[in-house]
Amino acid sequence: MRSLLSAVLSVLVAVLVPLSALAVWADREVGDTGRYVQTMAPLASDPAVQHAVAERVTVTILNEPIVKERIAKEIGAHPLRSGVERYLGEAVRSFVGTDAFRTAWNAANRAAHPAVEQVLSGGAGNTVTIDLAPVIEQVKRELAANAVPFADRIPVEHAEITVLESDQFDEFRKGFHVLQIAGVWLPVLTLLFAVGALAVAARRRRAPAATGLGLALGAALLWAGVVVGRRLSLDDLPPDVDRPAAGAVYDALTGFLRTTAWVILVLGLAVALGAWLGGRLRTGRPGGPVPERTETRTGAHPAAHREGALPPGDPGERPERVREGLHER
Repeated sequence: MRSLLSAVLSVLVAVLVPLSALAVWADREVGDTGRYVQTMAPLASDPAVQHAVAERVTVTILNEPIVKERIAKEIGAHPLRSGVERYLGEAVRSFVGTDAFRTAWNAANRAAHPAVEQVLSGGAGNTVTIDLAPVIEQVKRELAANAVPFADRIPVEHAEITVLESDQFDEFRKGFHVLQIAGVWLPVLTLLFAVGALAVAARRRRAPAATGLGLALGAALLWAGVVVGRRLSLDDLPPDVDRPAAGAVYDALTGFLRTTAWVILVLGLAVALGAWLGGRLRTGRPGGPVPERTETRTGAHPAAHREGALPPGDPGERPERVREGLHER
């Protein structure tokens, strides 16, 4: 019964490891505004995200009625029109590589976090977007500083960029909300199950190895879930969403899960390997001390062995043959 209970607890550890990591991720990484902004901040330097933002901002500015009217009035159908549009695109692409863009990007993500959390946890809608209004405001200032004629009249309105979109969000929300409620208590429960598996085990030498393998298996399941989730998320995107940028956003959001999976995998394998090596050393297998074996023949006097009086033979041989041997000697 103790061995069975230990095995059951080890299996529960393997199952709860990925769920525990997801619970911490949902509660502390996605659910906290500061951590969310910190997670998304490196994307300001990602080429795919910079390209997607530049394209969206450029199209938004050029489609503004005021800008279109000013371009039509000043230039009309003149070949210089394409030059103006190209200049605006280059200005925006140049801007996304500056510190001002990184500041605007962080502001946009901070403002978008409540909506993102609502979509993931319990709100309606199947799209995760980021409002680029702070970015457009900074672009407007840059263009005005460079004396672009219509820059000061560019209205700063909502210009959303879609980073994730899926029809499976309704099913995902239920699990995400439960994981947020579980928070750090699920990892504590996993740790208690691991300690319990070691405590109740009948074979104390094998229990650490089994627990370590359970941790490693749970980490492998977590890593596989992240990989499969990425593929499903990107395959479900509509054609108008930039896939490289969406992939970069997914990788940034799940970076904590991938790191956790590798750490737990290495820890579990190290525990299992250490327990296996320790068991071999304790049992005197190759690489460990082998105890000396001494034999004492039954039915013979110790003095006879010391003096070589008894010839080698079966310790159960008949007394007559023993006496004959002594007489001949």
